[in-house]
Amino acid sequence: MADKKQDIIIIGAGPAGISAALYARRAGLAVTVVTKGPGALAKAEGIENYYGFAEPITGAELERRGIEGAKRLGVAFQQGEVMQLGFNDAFNGYKVEGADFALEAPSVILAAGASRTTLSVPGLKEHEGKGVSYCAVCDAFFYRQKRVAVIGAGAYALHEAEVLAPHASEVHILTNGEQPQAAFPETMTVHTEKIAAIEGDGRVTGVRFEDGTMLPIDGVFLAIGTAGSTALARKAGILLDGANIKVDDAMATNVPGIFAAGDCTGGLLQVAKAVYEGAKAGLGAVKYVRVSKHSAGK
Repeated sequence: MADKKQDIIIIGAGPAGISAALYARRAGLAVTVVTKGPGALAKAEGIENYYGFAEPITGAELERRGIEGAKRLGVAFQQGEVMQLGFNDAFNGYKVEGADFALEAPSVILAAGASRTTLSVPGLKEHEGKGVSYCAVCDAFFYRQKRVAVIGAGAYALHEAEVLAPHASEVHILTNGEQPQAAFPETMTVHTEKIAAIEGDGRVTGVRFEDGTMLPIDGVFLAIGTAGSTALARKAGILLDGANIKVDDAMATNVPGIFAAGDCTGGLLQVAKAVYEGAKAGLGAVKYVRVSKHSAGK
């Protein structure tokens, strides 16, 4: 378990959080990353559009390497879910609390990603990374001339379907009992039946509906909405831009000492973007902590 008092606490161990941790730790500060475990990156079946890898790498392996690199530099990790983020007057900093831990630091970086709404459908979780994906931009390349389905009924589903269309041989829209909320092209088949299960034997082979009919499919993309990780931000009085955390050019929020990076700030949901923002947030937090310590020493 990490020491209670740190210089910087980072919430989230994805690309943004680890990138921030690397820069902050190399600056000589005490850094703790709070993580609930594998995130969205770990669900990626393969990544081959990221600098430095001649061959494709799984999201889980890329995540593991990032965390191991941070540990090597001395970044501390606290396992658990953050329940509370607030200002501590006695400490003149922030308190980050979970069910069985409490940490304090003058600066906090929110890098917990965007919470992706999921479904309680048999076979969905079991096939993550094996035909079930959460990011069309990330994985469309792997479904060239294959049959894919997008679960969703609105604008987000339409966006994912349009990304997949140039690659896949067939694109099906599964609204799971809802009425379509977007104008899907006629080239895409819309199915409004309720989904009973995602079928497969090691990899996705089809979708079974509640009426017993089957749709043979090679890949399923979940697109029933992407909500920003805004609960902690709201508790701390941080301004939002829709469902995303609002930041300036230095990744600073409107609350002094709190920064945000990665998927929770919106925009392109890509590893490269998250790493870049994490680096900026880490450097911004380092500067903030140093100025705070200097002011306190006067």
